[in-house]
Amino acid sequence: MSGSQAPVWPAAFAERYRSAGHWRGETFGRMLRDRATAHPGRTAIVDPASDRRWSYGELDDRADRLAAGLVARGIAKGDRVVVQLPNIAEFFEVVFALFRIGALPVFALPAHRETEIRYFCEFTEATAYVIAGEHGGYDYRELATAVRAKVPGLRHVFVAGPDAGEFEPLDAVPAEPVELAEPAPDDLAFLQLSGGSTGVPKLIPRTHDDYLYSVRGSNEICAVDEHSVYLCVLPAAHNFPLSSPGTLGALYAGGTVVLCPQPGPEVAFPLIERERVTLTGLVPPLALLWTEAAADSGHDLSSLQVLLVGGAKFSEQAARRVRPALGCTLQQVFGMAEGLVNYTRLDDPEEVIVTTQGRPISPDDEIRVVDDEDEDLPVGATGHLLTRGPYTIRGYWNAPEHNARSFTADGFYRTGDIVRLTPTGHLVVEGRAKDQINRGGEKIAAEEVENHILAHPSVHDANVVGEPDPYLGERTCAYVILRTGAERLKPVAIKRFVRERGLAGYKVPDRVEFVESFPQTGVGKISKKHLRSAAAHTVPTQP
Repeated sequence: MSGSQAPVWPAAFAERYRSAGHWRGETFGRMLRDRATAHPGRTAIVDPASDRRWSYGELDDRADRLAAGLVARGIAKGDRVVVQLPNIAEFFEVVFALFRIGALPVFALPAHRETEIRYFCEFTEATAYVIAGEHGGYDYRELATAVRAKVPGLRHVFVAGPDAGEFEPLDAVPAEPVELAEPAPDDLAFLQLSGGSTGVPKLIPRTHDDYLYSVRGSNEICAVDEHSVYLCVLPAAHNFPLSSPGTLGALYAGGTVVLCPQPGPEVAFPLIERERVTLTGLVPPLALLWTEAAADSGHDLSSLQVLLVGGAKFSEQAARRVRPALGCTLQQVFGMAEGLVNYTRLDDPEEVIVTTQGRPISPDDEIRVVDDEDEDLPVGATGHLLTRGPYTIRGYWNAPEHNARSFTADGFYRTGDIVRLTPTGHLVVEGRAKDQINRGGEKIAAEEVENHILAHPSVHDANVVGEPDPYLGERTCAYVILRTGAERLKPVAIKRFVRERGLAGYKVPDRVEFVESFPQTGVGKISKKHLRSAAAHTVPTQP
């Protein structure tokens, strides 16, 4: 892996992974070119929101032309470009253009707001930012104006859509294709965002070779081929719908990607019927919604062969409802943007499918389940999950302090997950060790939200914990101590304050409880364990 800001795999491991055929010297740009050469007229992207259908030949040409235009504007190999696009065709045009240049997409989500986007731009020293003008009732041009005013190094803002405002329309960028040097397979391809447990998001460096291996392995396990039609329901930049097997898996196989503009069954079910969708991926809350809606939908869902559910643990009771409701096979997915991905197999017994979160993609995925002292535990015991392998990073981008905590001396990644291993090699996820809340698949760092609450002039201290929720899996509860003599506030005032500070909506606390003090451990530390227990048994106050 080139680049001093991203830790590399030791040479012996890299050689092992190449010799095993895991790393094949592929790049994303070359992959698309090969598919376009082999079947230029086959449909690659379907964008129902704009009624567009791009063939592989068209996508390849658009990526070439956009790459040429970006290079003419000074975007070069190694530059970072924050990409914040919804599920529209331009997402793929942009990222493949950046792959061709060797510039690095920094994958932001549509839900991110000024606090996050400004940090991504500053920390990565991004040269450009790509947005949709307006989406879902939100004006991203206003966000871009605010961010660019505070990040002077951000030279370009490109806008997909009809009204770019003060910025450059993406449609005006493409130029006649030019010859570009292809990136090396071990070059960085992009930076993903970690859900991390601290207030500072970490950036995950992925190479062409390692990520394409996870895509290819996912395709083999999920039986994705040129006849597959993948419905992209979750935000396209998420690791799960990107690669497990996701949109990149469908494109790698020469299949078709259908972009779903809204995740609800009222939008998705007609698309499944119309486009004969064969597989898709959902987080548990959506899977529950779909199974409840299927009986009365009136739409023909018979083409759907596989429903992948991941992003958060899927309860056994909910998992048992998938096949009867949707008539398809459930595949549970448990993975992380840092690397390791586990799947239940299509031919696993139903009991394994509904009660476990799968087993790793690769025979070279190394799994350890350890106690608090990093001592290995026997099969069946519950402990901390550590992993290393051919597509699990050896360190975060430009984050030596994080890396010292998050990786062992011999290169195992501390996932923060509490799991147990079954005799068949399947993992069962029991919870999280890190102070992180998994709200319907969206990872929330408690410290980040706490820091925003603490900025309120009436707040003395704050602690944010997860509490059980039957729909989301977890939701957020903020315990707040007000300053002595401060005016009494209602919970809605804290929620409004956090939202107005530019934080993504899903990070705004679901519940706020005012308390006089926090429980403490024997050594005087705040006991989040006791707060979580209290949250799970507290009757909510009124807004």
